[in-house]
Amino acid sequence: MTDKGLTLIHNRPFLTNNAPAAMTRPPPPRKTARRTAPPEKRRRQLIEATIRCVAKSGFAETTIATVAREAALSQGIINLHFQSKERLLTETLRHLADEYRAACAEAVASAGTSAEAGLAAMVEVDFNRRICEKKKLAVWFAFWGERKFRPTYRKICAARDKSYDDLVRQLCTAMCEEGGYPDVDAAIVADGLSALTDGLWLDLLVRPDSMSRERARRISMAFLADAFPRHFRSQGGARRPTQRPARR
Repeated sequence: MTDKGLTLIHNRPFLTNNAPAAMTRPPPPRKTARRTAPPEKRRRQLIEATIRCVAKSGFAETTIATVAREAALSQGIINLHFQSKERLLTETLRHLADEYRAACAEAVASAGTSAEAGLAAMVEVDFNRRICEKKKLAVWFAFWGERKFRPTYRKICAARDKSYDDLVRQLCTAMCEEGGYPDVDAAIVADGLSALTDGLWLDLLVRPDSMSRERARRISMAFLADAFPRHFRSQGGARRPTQRPARR
């Protein structure tokens, strides 16, 4: 027996070929495709997620899967942009090194031709919140610990260190010549400032209760005051030098 397109077979209704279209199940709606972010934005997103993962868990516990979860992206996106965990870590280190070099160059350029202002600007960069945040310090020390065994890390870190050392030595040399410090060894002062900064970064990482960025900045300025007392006077903490206008 049939009724409105139904046929009773063993007392169960079945649709016949004449069944009306209203009784057929409609196809599921198509999902709207997500807009694809520009490659550079996506790479930056993944690098920032890697920084957070390494800072929280170290190299061993940082995997493609943990970075993908942190970034709220698929593992396939990471493989598309970086191909491997090692490549992702290398590009993360390169990003940090490029960021630091660019910040130093910009600060010294804004200081004009004054070596005094240039050195003060370098200290400001080293303890700037954007450069000297705890998670980035943790990642820097993680990479420094691995560079002995990873030639690529060693090369990137060496280039970053050379850029900093060259810039600070130039400023210290100019300070000695222009400020009248013939008995001061510019290279010794530059190397001392570099070693002091590394030590203060470590203190900021492992002793945050007793060391702050402002305290670290004051200690560094006091070091410069010992080397160049006529330009960096310390009175209960180093005073910032007056920035001189650029020469014409």
